[in-house]
Amino acid sequence: MRTLRTAVLTAAAAALAVTALAPVPAAAAPAPAPVQPKFLSAGQLPASATPWTAGPVRQGTPAEGSVCTAGIAPASGTRHRDFRTELDTGARQTITLAPTTARAKALAAELRSALETCLDRLKEQNPGLEGEAFYQGRVDIEEGAHVYSIDTSYPEVGSTDIGLYSVGRDGRAVTVVEWGQLGELDGAPLEGFTNTTRTAVAKLY
Repeated sequence: MRTLRTAVLTAAAAALAVTALAPVPAAAAPAPAPVQPKFLSAGQLPASATPWTAGPVRQGTPAEGSVCTAGIAPASGTRHRDFRTELDTGARQTITLAPTTARAKALAAELRSALETCLDRLKEQNPGLEGEAFYQGRVDIEEGAHVYSIDTSYPEVGSTDIGLYSVGRDGRAVTVVEWGQLGELDGAPLEGFTNTTRTAVAKLY
């Protein structure tokens, strides 16, 4: 009887020892945060008579400006950064990280359509406005980028403005780059802006 009791106690002790030594399942590690696309730096903007200054990266869509593309990109997943010089020249980059590649592709198409129709919409909203808009071509980088120019003027007051715009995509990331200053297309750094667009898309990831 004593031998049986001893055997039972020994077996129980062995079972407790095995349980104590059994590895405890580790808590599931949190999913890593998605890698955020990167923005242009001030030195990657087209050459200017005075140096560019880069503002902070801000969450959401811009509160003002971006008249050609306002209201298209969702605030969620969008960030933007403004740039300026000491002269009447400014720029902006907006990046949207879409939930899927298909959504990103659709967003890029919407943004391109908005730029293609922007001048007509501006003329409807501003009687007396004159201007010309041109598609300046495709940039072969990642899923591609497209460059546009919009030249506007108010003859009654003698003011002229030139804007350069581009839309590019790399996977789920879509970026819009805007550049504008007083003047006409002849004085705009189109080649420099095209290079900036190429850099902007290549730098996303």
